[in-house]
This record gives sequence, structure tokens and C-alpha cells, in this order.
Amino acid sequence: MGATPAGWLQAIALVGALALCHRPLGDHIAGLLTSARHLRAEKALYKAVGVDADADQRWPVYLRSVLAFSALSVLFLYGLIRLQTHLLLSLGVPEMEAHQAWNTAVSFTTNTNWQSYSGESAMGHLVQMAGLAVQNFVSAAVGIAVVAALVRGFSRHRTDRVGNFWVDLTRISLRLLLPVSVLFALVLAANGVVQNFHGFEQVTTLSGGQQSIPGGPVASQEAIKLLGTNGGGFYNANSAHPFENPTGFTNLLEVFLLLVIPFALPRTFGRMVGDHRQGHAVVAVMGLFWAASAVLVTFFEHQHSGSALQAAGAAMEGKEQRFGVAASSLFAASTTLTSTGAVNSFHDSFTPFGGGLTVFDMMLGEIAPGGTGSGLYGMLVLAVVAVFVAGLMVGRTPEYLGKKLGGREMKFASLYILTTPTIVLVGTGCAIALPGERAGMLNDGAHGFSEVLYAFTSAANNNGSAFAGITVNTAWYDTALGLAMVFGRFLPVVFVLALAGSLARQRPVPASAGTLPTHGPLFVGLLSAVVLIVVGLTYFPALALGPIAEGLH
Repeated sequence: MGATPAGWLQAIALVGALALCHRPLGDHIAGLLTSARHLRAEKALYKAVGVDADADQRWPVYLRSVLAFSALSVLFLYGLIRLQTHLLLSLGVPEMEAHQAWNTAVSFTTNTNWQSYSGESAMGHLVQMAGLAVQNFVSAAVGIAVVAALVRGFSRHRTDRVGNFWVDLTRISLRLLLPVSVLFALVLAANGVVQNFHGFEQVTTLSGGQQSIPGGPVASQEAIKLLGTNGGGFYNANSAHPFENPTGFTNLLEVFLLLVIPFALPRTFGRMVGDHRQGHAVVAVMGLFWAASAVLVTFFEHQHSGSALQAAGAAMEGKEQRFGVAASSLFAASTTLTSTGAVNSFHDSFTPFGGGLTVFDMMLGEIAPGGTGSGLYGMLVLAVVAVFVAGLMVGRTPEYLGKKLGGREMKFASLYILTTPTIVLVGTGCAIALPGERAGMLNDGAHGFSEVLYAFTSAANNNGSAFAGITVNTAWYDTALGLAMVFGRFLPVVFVLALAGSLARQRPVPASAGTLPTHGPLFVGLLSAVVLIVVGLTYFPALALGPIAEGLH
């Protein structure tokens, strides 16, 4: 059984909207990253913090700026969470444990937004707005700033400068994320997403019982949660909650928001390197993987064996009746191929192969199209590897965008690729080896293993979605997953910025008859193969123990 006509229409409408935004949004981002003009508000901010906006930084200084800003963000958010009982609009929410506060602070600073708590019962309105929502903006801006530095490495020659982090961070926040988020927050609020400062309202249910329903500034946080590929939900049910996602229209709009910037950034890349065809090749690979994942997840979720599933017409467990299989599958594929982590259904209830694909999507490095910035720099690192592999096959020094790829560049690319699998597999192995942590799994066997594998894959790839079915609010899991988020975010950033600095110092190499064209179908196919072979197969043994074993049982 396949997707319904309504499901296909939703997918077509989504692709059309993304295509319409690809060029203007990509060009706007390129313009703000290359403009020599500073807005008056930006100048005031630079003066207040003592930044020389016209001084570009070497890659080590750029890196130190990223790390220093992120470390301060963790400390600020940790303090805000721990002290929230003493703050305004706390709603009487009790103090969060130290290990959980650490996990949450790291989660939102690293653009992961993993939540080991129920949002409506653990956070007051002030922490939601001044803490979590602010990090939704700046953590997304950090990702775009890092990829901007890498693209400058390709476009600049004989220099040791890759840009100014503070300028990039400010411009991305003020000229891109803030205005677009305000616009779509108004759209979401107009379509039923809650936006108020209410506390807990006691209501009488249809069965005569009492239920406490919290309000809050949801629409304003929902917009940047998705636009910045963050994913943390105001409510525990995330985008399955009718206060966050009330209608089929808002559901499709939320999928659009989490994809629009990552799919526009290849256009930014093409414009900044002076060849739009390069961006077309990258977005083609991203689009192929995204479309394949969406189709396959939908296909597997429509496979139904057993009387219950046959009666429902599909695997409906864990899915919102308002959206059905097609919209849930589209959301699941999109959120795990980006670093968003928002969910409108529970992936733990997906069929073995459908749920396995959501894990595999993250294992690809979330590059199709990936997170805001992180998806593009991940894809460009793999493009470097693809060009190097092609050079080895023909016995020629590999070149990409006029830059030679030698041992130094390949070391940085290799370390980037190896970092995340190491974190995921070591973390999963430790959790499975410890009896106390195994006891936190709701299921045993292959499905229980998948729950743990999903958790560390989500943390290390800075996704933030959860497979559910596993108790993670323990001191061990909060600490281990927090470390996975930190290393999974910042170690790759180190290697990306080092690669940017190495490329920027080179002289341009003119193209010759032996230069591999990196803008045509041949390169699209080569890059796709590298993604599957170099990245995807790294995890095959782990997948074989989890979702594949369960699906073949």
C-alpha cells in the first residue's frame, strides 16, 4: 500500500515551496555574509562588546571565538535553569537536578535540543523565552557562521583570514533568523498555535476528571525551533501536541521551516565561490537522499502485517490521527535528515525498517540537507573526500574549486568523518555493557538495542529527537549524552575551521583537461556513493544488531 493522493500533494507542495525559496533566500544569505556594510544596530552591538567589525580572523581565532561564545552560553543557560524557581514567570516549577540542567544547557547550546524532561512541567516561561529560545537563535547562527568560514576558505586565496565570527553571528541572527522567525510566528499564531503567558488552567475532561493544561509563548518559540533546525518542544509531545501543531497546514509549514534554510545554503555556497553550478550539484545530492528517505519511510510505514495493522490500513501506533502515515513519515524523514529533532509521531512505534531509516538518516551525518550550516559543511567535507577518491582512481592530484587537496586537507576531512561514529559506537557500547543502564530500556533484544543506538546517534549528530522507550533522565545518561553532544558538535567544528584555514592559504590552481568537473551528474553520482559507502557503511554492524535484526525476525 502506498501513500494517498493527499500525501503526494503535500510532498509536491512542499517541494514547490522549497524551490521557490531556494534562490532568493540563498542569495540573501550570501549577501549578508559578504556585505561590507554594517547596520546601525549592528554597530551599536559591536561597540558594546568591543568588536572590530572590519578585522577578519585567522581560523584559530575564529575557532576560539566559537568555543568561548558557546562555553558562556552553556554557563548562562545552566545558571538560568538552576535558578528558575527564584525568577519571574517560573509558574512554581521545581528546581531541576544538576545533571539534568547540565544536559539541557549543553543540548540547547549545541543545537541538539535533546530533552530528558517534559517541557510543560519542567520549565517556566522566562527560561523558555530568555534561555531556550535565545539559544535556538544563536546556536543556529553558529552553524551558519562555521560553514561561511569554510566557504571563504574555498573562495579566498593566499590569506590566513576566514572572516569575523562576531560579525557573522550578529548578521545571521539579526538579518536572517529574527525577521523570518517573527513572520512565521505570526503565521503559526494565526493558525492556532498558542501564544500567551497563561499558567496552568484546570479544565474538566469529557469523562468528568480534572486536567491541568499549561499555556505559554509557544508560537514564538515554535518558529525558531524549526527554522534553526533546533527541535526542542515547548510540550513533551513536541509537534504532535495540538498547541504546537494544530492543523495539517501548520504541520506542512513546520516541515517547510525545518528544510528551507538548509536547502537554500547550497545556493549561498555557489554564489560565494562564483559558480552556481557547484551549488546545484550539492543540492541535487541533498535532494536525492531526502526524497529517497521520505519515500522509503512512507513505504515501510504502510506495510502492515497482523489483524490490528490491517484493520487500521497502516502502522498507526504512535502516530497522530490528525496527520496519518504520509505526513508523519514526511516529518520523520525530514527531521532526522536535518539536525532538528522535532517530531509529530513517536519513532519508537515505527515499523522496524521505518524506524531504522530514521536512525540511518542521522548516521549519514544529517547532510541531506542537514542542519543550519552543519549540513552544508558536512556535505562539503564529503565532497573533498569524493574528489580525493576520484584523483586516486586516475592517478592525479585532486583539486576542488581550484584548491589542491593534499595530506593536510585529507587528515582534517578524515578526522571529521571518524569523530561522530566513534562517539556513537563507544557511547552505545558503554550503555549496553552497564547493567544499570540496560535496565532503563523499555524493551529487550534488537528493539532495546535500537533505543540506545538511536539515543547516542541523536546526541552525537546534534539531532535531539528520541526513539522513546528508554529512561534517559539518570545521572549517567544525562552526563554521557551531554558529552556526546559537546564532542559531536565542537570536534567537527575544529576540523572544519582548520580545513578552511588550510584552503584559504593556497594559491588558485587553474582548471585543466584533467580536472574533475564537480558540477555535473558524474560528480553527483560520485558524491552520493561516497556518502553511502564512507559514512553509511560505518554503522552497518550496529544497524544489523538493531533495526535490521528486528525487521528480519
